[in-house]
Amino acid sequence: MSRPAPEIRLSTEEKEILLRWMRSSKTEQRMVERARMILLASNGLSGKEIALKMGTREARVSKWLGRFALDRIAGLNDSARSAEKRRKYTSVTEKRILQALDEPAPAGYSRWNGRLLAEHLGDVSKDQVWRVMRKHDLHLERRQSWCVSTDPEFSRKAADVVGLYLNPPQNALVLCVDEYKRHGTTTLFAALEVATGLVHSGHYRRRRRREFLDFMNDLVAKFPGKELHVVLDNLNTHKPKEDRWLKTHPQVHFHFIPTHSSWLNQVECWFSILSRSALQGSNFTSVRMLVQAIEAFIGRWNQSAAPFEWTKHEVHQQEMKRSYADLCN
Repeated sequence: MSRPAPEIRLSTEEKEILLRWMRSSKTEQRMVERARMILLASNGLSGKEIALKMGTREARVSKWLGRFALDRIAGLNDSARSAEKRRKYTSVTEKRILQALDEPAPAGYSRWNGRLLAEHLGDVSKDQVWRVMRKHDLHLERRQSWCVSTDPEFSRKAADVVGLYLNPPQNALVLCVDEYKRHGTTTLFAALEVATGLVHSGHYRRRRRREFLDFMNDLVAKFPGKELHVVLDNLNTHKPKEDRWLKTHPQVHFHFIPTHSSWLNQVECWFSILSRSALQGSNFTSVRMLVQAIEAFIGRWNQSAAPFEWTKHEVHQQEMKRSYADLCN
């Protein structure tokens, strides 16, 4: 006959801790399982009912309910093994693990993993390795790459663009303009109105200065007599050495974002939405079908357009860490 499970009553703080363990993707699975046992018991389920629901042994449930009843949250941790001396985690250990990541992986491996690092260092456990990974949000199986702006005028250009977003000139229109090239089939020129979120488009076979100016002429014609402030990236298409077009259109002002900082141009956010919402997973048998799909999306977008909410007042140039060991500094 099974022993009756102890009655579990949780304080508000204990319940919050257990729910946080359940929701976090970084919580070890064994701790998630124990938290779930306690939460189910606090809802009145017996040890046998919990075991059936979780597909485990009733004795296992009874063990953790009993330890929680005795020591509360602390009772859910593993007991220290008397036969194995616990390895002390220090800042020196952390730095050694990060420094090892900067070294080439062992012969036969293209990258490090937790087991290899522990074996390589000898007196470091796998748990200590993963503790460092979690602390610095490192994922050894994941690789990302991005551009970092080295523009010497980053501060001035960024302040200029952010100032337009937060305090646009009176009686003027701020537009974010860029091109979206679809596998060489068509080039979409788009202008996003910062104040309203409305999008204006133009489709061209090529992406040259000629096409860009044709699109700009269309924008000027749409807003006769209006002062236009246009946010652009640093493509040669946008930046000739001598710009006769700007001299003949004094109501138009170009504002260039720093190099490699496309995230400062709000129309890039809209291009991402367009790609995810209307183009990914779709098959087009002709350029015409592709253009029709893009225009259909723009039409629906403009029916309920709203501006992006820009809240960051200061944008700083970031210095990238060049090695894992630098994360300790």
